Amino acid sequence: MPELPEVEVTRLGLADALRGARITALHQGKPLRWPLGCTAQELAGQRIERLDRRGKYLLLKLPAGDLIVHLGMSGSLRWIAAGDDASAPGAHEHFVLQTDRGQLRLRDPRRFGAVIWHPTGSPPHALLARLGPEPLGAEFDAAQFHRRLHGRHAAIKPLLLDQSIVAGIGNIYACEALFRAAIHPETPAGSLSPRRCSRLAAEIRATLADAVAAGGSSLRDFAHADGELGHFQLDTRVYGRVGQPCRVCSTPVVQITQGQRSTYFCPRCQRR
Repeated sequence: MPELPEVEVTRLGLADALRGARITALHQGKPLRWPLGCTAQELAGQRIERLDRRGKYLLLKLPAGDLIVHLGMSGSLRWIAAGDDASAPGAHEHFVLQTDRGQLRLRDPRRFGAVIWHPTGSPPHALLARLGPEPLGAEFDAAQFHRRLHGRHAAIKPLLLDQSIVAGIGNIYACEALFRAAIHPETPAGSLSPRRCSRLAAEIRATLADAVAAGGSSLRDFAHADGELGHFQLDTRVYGRVGQPCRVCSTPVVQITQGQRSTYFCPRCQRR
């Protein structure tokens, strides 16, 4: 599933093209995970003020509300500028937003993604209401992070995937940040001292920033808005490297299962 870096790379690639574009029509193919929640007529004529991101969600900000875009497990967005070859939507392009500047197409073979209308003045959308702080934002600080983990007996790795603790972190970047912070993934979250929480918070920020700079990770379906692939997966320290030597100490990387997700770590660099 695209995580924060992949969604942020997508946002950066589309923000300038979409800012100020006026919606003229939309096309919907097979149903996505959740219904749109409005008609094409309600969106027609509105101008896209900007493209924001909250956690793993993109927000097309319109005068009357937001279009919340979730890429699901296999989704990616593609921009076709006006005047470029705009063939008919492909078999897996299930949402096409037509503007006076071009088309925004959501390609999602598995159809776990969604585009949802959230009108201005409504209560916070359920998908966004419980999200924790943005790890790349100023509101994410070590002291607050420590308070959120205080008293939690669950292992730190699954808690990093809890979007109410911190928004946007997925499996790849949780494994990588824990390795960089030299923290064993099974460590009880509440046992982390303020100093170790501070180091982990810093490594979360650094890992995500490095991933954005590398264009995210393209493990299966993810591609940038221009079709390019991300490269972060080529330089992971532990993720996907079970049995291979640790890049620091040469100890073989270990894989365990936590919460039905694979966790990768170095048993020497990340001692319990």
